[in-house]
Amino acid sequence: MTKVLILDVNAQQYRDRLARHFPAVEFHAFHDAKDAERVIADIEVIIALGHHIPKALIAAARKLKWIQALTTGTDTLTAPGVLPPHVLLTSTRGIHGPQMSELAFLNMIALGRNFRKMQRNQAEAKWEQWGQPILEGKTIVIVGLGLLAEHLAARCKLFGMQVIGVSSGRAHAPNFDQVHPRSDLVKVAARADFLMLLVPYSKETHHLINREVLAAMKPSAFLINLARGGVLDEAALIEHLQSGKIAGAGLDIFSTQPLPPDNPLWRMPNVIITPNIGGRSDKFVEQTTTVLEPNIQAFVEGRLKDLRNLVAH
Repeated sequence: MTKVLILDVNAQQYRDRLARHFPAVEFHAFHDAKDAERVIADIEVIIALGHHIPKALIAAARKLKWIQALTTGTDTLTAPGVLPPHVLLTSTRGIHGPQMSELAFLNMIALGRNFRKMQRNQAEAKWEQWGQPILEGKTIVIVGLGLLAEHLAARCKLFGMQVIGVSSGRAHAPNFDQVHPRSDLVKVAARADFLMLLVPYSKETHHLINREVLAAMKPSAFLINLARGGVLDEAALIEHLQSGKIAGAGLDIFSTQPLPPDNPLWRMPNVIITPNIGGRSDKFVEQTTTVLEPNIQAFVEGRLKDLRNLVAH
C-alpha cells in the first residue's frame, strides 16, 4: 500500500477528500513537520508547500519516491543536496492565477490611490480628498512570463493598461503589448508605473531587481513583489523608499520570513506588507486537487511519465 504524508494547515481536509478517491492509499495528515517524524521512515510520497518541507524530514524519508509541491515555485526543493536524484518532484503550476492576480490588483489600486492614508484618516475622523489615479492608461512591467503572468496580463488589459513583459526565454505572450529580453530590464523598468515581479528564483535571478533597476524607475512608480524574496535586493529597495526615489511598494514575500519586527519596511507609510499569502485562496484545496488527484492516480498505477508539472532537479 502506498503511504502518503500530507503536511499542511489543511492536511485533514486533503486527507478526507483524497481518501474517498483512493481507498487503497494510506494517508497521514499533519500540520506540523515534527509530528510527521514518527511516520516518515515509511513514507513514499510527500504532499506539502514546497518551502514548508524541512530538509531533515526529506533526509529521513528513506522510501521517498515523489514530492508533490502545493506551490508553483520549487526552488527550496531543487537547491543542491535537498532531493536525492531518484525522487520525482511535481508542482501545482497553473492553479494560482486567480488569487495572485487579485493580490496584484489589490496592491496596484491601494498603492496608486494611497489607501493606507485613507485608512489613517478614517481612524482620525479626518475628511480629506485628493485626485484618484486610475489604472487605465498605466503601464505595468511584468518580470517573468509564466502562467501567472499570462493570467494577470489578461486582466490588466481589461483595465485598459499597457502590458510589457520581461523574459529570458519568450519573445511573445498572450495579452502582452511588448516582450523584452532580460537584458533590457533597466530600460524597460524606466517605463513602468508598476513593476511587477513574478519571476522564479534561481542563481540567475538572485537580486535581479537591484540598485540599477530601482534607480531607473520613475519617482511615481511602484514595485510589487509576488515572486521570491531573493529576486529583490531589499536593502536597495529600502534606500529608494526612504529617499523617495520610488513612490512605494507592495511586498508579499521576503528574504527572511516572517519579516523581522525591526525591519523598517513595517513602518513605511508607502509600503503594503502581506504575509506571503499570494498563492492562497478560500478554494485552495479544490484548486490544488485538480493536480493532485490525476497525479496520485498516475503514481499508484505506475504511469510516472504522466505526472503533471514534473520539475527537473
